[in-house]
This record gives sequence, structure tokens and C-alpha cells, in this order.
Amino acid sequence: MNSAAAPEATRPASELETGSLVPNRGRVLAWAAWDWGSAAFNAVMTTFVFTVYLTSNAFGGEDQASAVLGGALAIAGAAIALLAPVTGQRSDSGGRRKLWLGVNTAAVALLTGLCFFVFPRPEFLLLGVTLIALGNVFFEFAGVNYNAMLAQVSTPGNVGKVSGFGWAMGYLGGIVALLIVLQLFVQPSFDWFGASTADSLNIRLVAVFSALWFFIFALPVLFAVPELPSTGQGAGLGLLASYRLLVRRIRAIYKTSPHTIYFLLASAVFRDGLAAVFTFGGIIAAGTFGFELKEVIFFAIFGNVVAAVGAIVGGFLDDKVGPKAVIIGSLCGLLIAGTMILVLGNGDYELFGVNWAGTTTFWVFGLFLCLFVGPAQSSSRAYLARLAPHGESGELFGLYATTGRAVSFLAPALFTLCIAVAAPLVAPGEAQRWGILGIMVVLLAGLLVLLPVKPPGKSEIAVVPPS
Repeated sequence: MNSAAAPEATRPASELETGSLVPNRGRVLAWAAWDWGSAAFNAVMTTFVFTVYLTSNAFGGEDQASAVLGGALAIAGAAIALLAPVTGQRSDSGGRRKLWLGVNTAAVALLTGLCFFVFPRPEFLLLGVTLIALGNVFFEFAGVNYNAMLAQVSTPGNVGKVSGFGWAMGYLGGIVALLIVLQLFVQPSFDWFGASTADSLNIRLVAVFSALWFFIFALPVLFAVPELPSTGQGAGLGLLASYRLLVRRIRAIYKTSPHTIYFLLASAVFRDGLAAVFTFGGIIAAGTFGFELKEVIFFAIFGNVVAAVGAIVGGFLDDKVGPKAVIIGSLCGLLIAGTMILVLGNGDYELFGVNWAGTTTFWVFGLFLCLFVGPAQSSSRAYLARLAPHGESGELFGLYATTGRAVSFLAPALFTLCIAVAAPLVAPGEAQRWGILGIMVVLLAGLLVLLPVKPPGKSEIAVVPPS
């Protein structure tokens, strides 16, 4: 942040405002390539393929393996919440944002590649969950630096479009990576050594593929985007001193720019609801609407495409009407689509002489959910980029990660609670649908907390103390 207090008549500048005012498409493409590559870790390793492998019977039973994996990820989440702001702060002050993006990305790629040595036997379960949990920690640290770079590759006039383009690249990269994995390893289209299922070689090779995919597509941003200039503030602080500085700065942000803190809190709530849409979407598709695994995968592919389109369109609207309007519109759209799925359920209806099946309900309104998730996520990142004081995006995006982790229990807890409450009141097999209500409560709470928050253009940039 500004090392000296600015005169009262002078509005402190955000990092976005003090950067280049000329768009650089090459840097934007290089930056977004990281998002494209990171999908191999998100979609392949932690969502659809490798964690499914880790929780299979080969590792001692689904229940036990799932519990061990859940515990490891919970510990990883706590570590991220505690360390993310300080790691962002130290990379800002030392002028090493790009360096730490590279180091953390390389760590994720290495840990992912080491998953090749997780053989399908119970004694390898601890190794597998440890590698995945550590990968999540370093991935979040890399994400803090990556999100902070948004101010370096965009301008005040195109930050929404650039953020939306990055999210879209992530969605599309996940689709391409999943299709390659399915065609080469999971359900190979031709016979080759990587198709062998002996000792789960095909699944273990997925880890090698994911590591290479992420590492290769992460390289462009490390060459194309210049390093952040060092501020010289806080570069030599120890860990405890860094936390003391962080506390002072949070207090100063609240004092000079309280709406920055309000947005962090509001976004933490609704981002948990957004994450739950994807987390539980496949579960609801299978459990409530009777989708087979193949149908769930097809829906995931179409859903990612729609989310990518939504992120791009939302990015253009973001630069026209502002990120707050886009987020509010997206949350309202999510609430309407979720309500339709909840009310209609898996029943068959006749509308104007046309049969409307339960699966049609989920395809139509489920894709609407995906359409609105993209712009809400993208504009949240662009919103914070506009509020980040000069040279301090890393610290602020670290707080963004921490607040998100702090409330990440809300949507899963309410999803489970609503099912438990509904179970004795509805017919067998109908209770899961009411879990949607829990997710909508979280989205509605986030919307209500966001409404009084000032948009970036009407909120002051924080003035905070030097180290």
C-alpha cells in the first residue's frame, strides 16, 4: 500500500488505476492460459477423476477413504485460511508476485505428478490424500498471486472483460482436459500402454498428464507479465510481525474504506453458495433426477460451456454497468432457477399440450444456474481488483481467500440440514431435492448482505499504515 499517508484531499489510487491504461492482448492471453491449465487440477484431480479413484474400494472402502480425504482437505482449508493473506502480503512487499506464482504453481504440478505413485492399495491412501491436500494449499497460494495479477494485465476500462475471459478459459480448459482424459485413459478410444488398468496405471497416468497440462499452460504468464516492483515495505518482516502488520492493515482498511471489508464478507457468503451449485449439482442430477453417470458427465460438459459463455457476457456487462449490478443480477437469476428446480422437481407436467419431463426441468434450469454462476464469480474478482490499493492486491486477495474459507461450511451444512428436516415429511427419494433450499438460503443471504455495499466507484480506496 502507499507507504505514506496521502493528503486528505487526495484519493488514494488503486493498483488498477496506477497500471497501464493501454490494453495488452498478449499479456491477457498469457494470464488466462494459467486459468486454462489450472482446470486439470480442479476438474480432473480434485473433482471428477483422481479423488473418485482415491475413495474407491481399492483403498479400504468408500466410507473410510472418503472420511480420510475429507479430514485432509479440512486441514488444508484451515492452513489456507491462516496463511493466504500473509503469503499475498509478503509477495507484494518483496516485489515477488510472479516469482511466487511460479513457485506455487510448480509445487502443485510436482505434487500432482507424484500422485502417479499412489497405487490402488490401502497403504497408499495416506500418501494420496496428503498429496491432494498439499496440492490444494499450494494451488490456493498460487491463486492469490494469480488473481492479484488481474490489475497488472487489465485496465480500468476492461477489467471486467479480462476477468470474465479468464474464468471462461478455466471452464473450457476443464472440458478439454476431461475429454482428453476420458478418451486416452478412463475409456480409451484405442489400445496403448496408458490404457492398461493393471495397478490402475491408466488412472495414475492421469496424474502425470494433469501435472504436465498445468505446468505447460502456466508458463506463458511467467514470461509475458513483468514482475511487480518491490515496495520495500515489510519485505524483511518475520512471520509473526507479518501477522501484526496484517491486523493493523485490516483495521485501517475498515476505518478508511469499510465497504471493502463489507464486500469481502458478502462475497464470502455468496461465493460459498456458488461453489455449492457445482459441488452438489451432479449429486442432485443423479439422486433426484435419475441421471446416469454418462448423463452427469454430459451435463457437466454443457454446464461448463454455458458457464464460460456467462462469464464472457458478464465481463462485458461488468465494464458497462459495474460489477455490483452484474453480481446482483446473477444472484437473482440463480435464485429463480433454483426455485424452479425445487418447485417442479422430477415430476412430469403438460404445458400447452407439450409434455415436460423431470429431466427437462433439470437440463433447462440447471443450465440457467451454470449461466449465472460464471458472471458472479468473474465480477467478484473484478470488484475486488478495483478496490485493491496500489501494490497490495496480493494481500487483499489473500483476505478474499481467507474469508471464503471461513464460511465454506455454510452451504454444505444447510444442504444437509434441509434434507434431514425434509426426510420424514416427504416421500422416499424426495428429500434430497430440498437440499436445494439450503443452497438458495446461502445465496439469498449473500445477496442481502451485498445490497448495502457501495460499488467500487463510490467506495474509497483504503489508506493503510506502512510496515
